[in-house]
Amino acid sequence: MRGSLPAEEITARIEAALYSAGRPLSIEELVRASGTNSKSNTRKVVNELIKKTKSVFTAIEITELADGTFVLQLKPGYTPLIRKYAQRPLIPTSALKTLSYITYEQPVTSKRLIQIRGSQVYAHLKTLKQMGFIELEKLGRSKTYRTTKKFRSYFGVTDLESLRNSLVTTPDNQSKNNKLTHRNNLTIAATGSPIEEAERS
Repeated sequence: MRGSLPAEEITARIEAALYSAGRPLSIEELVRASGTNSKSNTRKVVNELIKKTKSVFTAIEITELADGTFVLQLKPGYTPLIRKYAQRPLIPTSALKTLSYITYEQPVTSKRLIQIRGSQVYAHLKTLKQMGFIELEKLGRSKTYRTTKKFRSYFGVTDLESLRNSLVTTPDNQSKNNKLTHRNNLTIAATGSPIEEAERS
C-alpha cells in the first residue's frame, strides 16, 4: 500500500525529489514523489525538512517560495563563492539570454522576441514558461511576455527597475566567459546591454 510506506522512506523520497529537480517543486509534485496520497502529511514532512536543513547545514536551505512551491538551494550569500565551481546553469545559456531580454524590455511581444532571438526563441519560451519564470498575456491579436512573481521570488528580485539597470555591466574587452553578471542567484547575459547581447547571440 502506498500509504503504508515507512516515515523514513517518505522523507527520503521528498529529499531526493528536491535535490534532483534543480527547480522549485509544487506540493502536488512532492506528494507524488513521496509515494503517498496525503498533501497534509507531505507538507508536514517538508516543514520538518526545512527545520532539519536549517540546523544541519550552513550554506544550503529548503525554502518555500511566495507561490507555494519548495526548493532546495544554495543560500544567496554563498552563490558568488561557488560560481566558478558550478557545472551547469539552472537555465541553458541561450534561454538565459532570452530571459534577460524579457526582463529588460517587458512587456515584450513574441514578434519582437523572434526578431531579436530568432526562431530558437520558441524553445526558450517553452522552457521558461514550464519553469514558471515568464507568463503570456494576450493584448488583442498580440502576444506579450513578462516575468512572473515566481521569477522575482525565486531570484530574490525586490526591485525590478534596479535589476533592469544592473543588466548593463561588463566592459567589451572582457572574454566571453566573463560576459555574465550575477544578481541574487540570477545569471544575466550582459555585454554593453542585454539588447546588444541578445542581438549578437
